[in-house]
Parts: sequence; C-alpha cells; structure tokens
Amino acid sequence: MSAIVAIVGRPNVGKSTFFNRLIQRREAIVDAVSGVTRDRHYGKSDWNGKEFTVIDTGGYVLGSDDVFEKEIDKQVELAIGEADAIIFMVDVETGVTGMDEDVSKLLRRVNKPVFLVVNKVDNPQRAQDAVEFYSLGLGEYFPISSMNGSGSGELLDELVKALPERPETESDLPRFAVVGRPNAGKSSFINALIGEERYIVTDIAGTTRDSIDTKYNRFGFEFNLVDTAGIRRKAKVREDLEFYSVMRSVRAIEHCDVCLLVLDATRGFDGQVENIFWLAQRNNKGIVILVNKWDLLEKDTHAVKEYTTKIKQATEPFTDIPILFISALTKQRIYKAIETAVEVYQNRSKRIPTRKLNDVMLPIIEHTPPPAYKSKYVKIKFITQLPTPYPQFAFFCNLPQYVREPYKRFLENKLREHFDFTGVPITIFMRKK
Repeated sequence: MSAIVAIVGRPNVGKSTFFNRLIQRREAIVDAVSGVTRDRHYGKSDWNGKEFTVIDTGGYVLGSDDVFEKEIDKQVELAIGEADAIIFMVDVETGVTGMDEDVSKLLRRVNKPVFLVVNKVDNPQRAQDAVEFYSLGLGEYFPISSMNGSGSGELLDELVKALPERPETESDLPRFAVVGRPNAGKSSFINALIGEERYIVTDIAGTTRDSIDTKYNRFGFEFNLVDTAGIRRKAKVREDLEFYSVMRSVRAIEHCDVCLLVLDATRGFDGQVENIFWLAQRNNKGIVILVNKWDLLEKDTHAVKEYTTKIKQATEPFTDIPILFISALTKQRIYKAIETAVEVYQNRSKRIPTRKLNDVMLPIIEHTPPPAYKSKYVKIKFITQLPTPYPQFAFFCNLPQYVREPYKRFLENKLREHFDFTGVPITIFMRKK
C-alpha cells in the first residue's frame, strides 16, 4: 500500500499543475482519476522507486470569501487527518497572504512532514522574493516552478525520504475492505459480522493510523476485514462528505483484495458511490456491491431486477459484478455477502493454464476474428495469462495496433463466459508476435 501525499493551499497557486506533473511524467503511473469527487484529483506517482498516492485538494470557490475560507479549512483539516505527508503550496507572485498564514497555523500543529513549496520561482528575482515565506514559521522552503518542473527533483528527493515504509503484512489471508459513503451502514454491517460474538483471533493495528485489520474466522471463512467505518474521530471537523469518503476509500481500496461496496438502498447508486466503484475498478480490486437497508424499501416482485439493472447501467461496460440486497440491521444475507466476497477473491487469484486458454479462445477468435482495419487483417496466434496478482492477459498477434476497444471487450466477455471472473476487472494487452 502506498503512502498518501496531500497538496494543500489556496486556489491558483499551481497545485493542479504540479499534481499533473507528478502523475504524468512518471513511467510507473498506475492511475490518474480526475474528478474522483466534484473537483478533486487522485493519482499515483513514483520517485526513486518509491510509489505514493497524490491527492490534490483543489481550488474550492463558493461565492463569498468567508464561505471559501471555511471550505479551505475543511479540506486542509481533512488532508492533515488522512495524509502521511503534506505539500503546502504558496505563490511567490502574490507573496504571503492572510489565507496562507491561516493554513500555516494549522500545519504547525501537526506531527507530520510538511513541505513548504514556493511555486512560480522561475527567475533569480523571484528566488530572492521567496525569502519572505520564512515568516510562515514552517522552516525551509522549496522554490519550484510547476510549469517547467525546476526544483521539483529536490523536493521529491526529500519527500520520499519522509514517507513511512509500508511493510506488507506476513498474513496470506485475503483482505476485504468495507467501503462506501458515510451513513450507508458500513458500521452496522461490520458489527453484524463480528458484533457481540466476536470470533476474532487478533486485532492488528493497520498500516494507517485508523484502519484496523480484524482477523475474522467464522463458518469456514477466514480473512482480514479492513474496517474503515465509524472512525470520524474529530467531531469538530465539519467535513466535506465527498472528499472525506474518497480519502477513506483510497486507503481502504489500496490495502485490500476485495472491496465490499456498501450503498444505502434509499439513496441509490449515486454519483459518489459510483466514484468509489470506479476507484476500486481502476485499482484492479475485486468488487461486491451490497445494497444495504433493503428492508426499508417498499418493494414489489420486480424491485430487485429493476434496482440491479440501474446499477449495471451505471457500471457499464464492467457489469459482471455480484450485487446482493442485504440488511445489516436484520442480518439478512450478510453471510452470503462474505461467501460471495470469498468467491470473488478466488476469481481474482485464478490462474488459467496456457494450453486450456488457447484451446478455448483460439477457436472463438477464428470464428469471430478482429475486424479489418485500413485493409489490414489481424491474426491472433497465441494467448497467455500474465503472472500478476489480478487477471491480465496478453494476446499475441501480427498487428496489435489495429485491435480496437470493442473487440477487446468481446474477448473479455468470452473470457468471463468460459472461466468465471465475476466481480474482477480484466485487463487485455495486445502484443506483437
């Protein structure tokens, strides 16, 4: 699991430009999701062989300065609470502002690495002007230019040194993370599983400050439950719920094998739940969707089918996902949820022998070959599954550049049809034979 670095500061100081530079220039980028919430950015970067997650807290302007300042405070406090290191960006052109001073007061109180970054320092005069930022009381600063990248190497060298190591736990048990928006019933679901009769072997403090890995052993199921629910430790923080839930989800999703995505049946598969779903999908995690509070809805005989159809429309083209309708309050189908998660975990770690893969898929490809493109005919000769923790397949052919996305989806659907990868994203690569 990678560490989290949050970029904070007032708008228009160059946070997003620096964020884009971090996630676009590294070869080891895993993902870059723009708009994981309304105007947030989440992505991954790598420096000197160390991978970390970057979150840009974005400019948040809503009307008057007073409202704006309140929202900035919220985001900075949330970033402080969740991140392992904080980049505080300021602008040499405007100098020290009142808002910079307010943010620096918050940052001086935290026991985390804080890197004061003075942006837009692209000539000797501005390098001299940057000296005034010593007045913020955060010690040494890093003069950089987000636009051309000058100074960013020195900053990143120091940043990765300060990031905590994330040793992998020795346990080979699968990790199931319970994720979803606040108030969807995550805590109730977890309590229903491990509640009063706690079949717990041990509680291990997780790699994050708040997450707990609970070793669960019941009814023949054994796994680590990554609990991210019910951990709003700061009552004084008036959180932006979208930002809050995504920050939690980033940590939980990166630290698991299967995501149990809990949603409130009375609210539906809304935009925020959808964002968390795609976060899990892009991280190649197994997914089980749990529609909680199903007992609260007035239903007819078609309710399950209609609700399922709506969810699958929102998750297209990845529709091969188990969807269970549960009630954490009455414990309806909660153990079926765990059984399904175990099956998805097994699907995610499934290995298909190369001979079997070719025996099944090559006749299908021969019957339905890739469409000709620019009068060129693609011939797929060989298929193999790559040695990765999740299903990835390489199709070797003469003209890989001419295989379009619709045909890749056709191949994916055939793989699902014959080998059962329910709940697991599949990646297909076309390679030159």
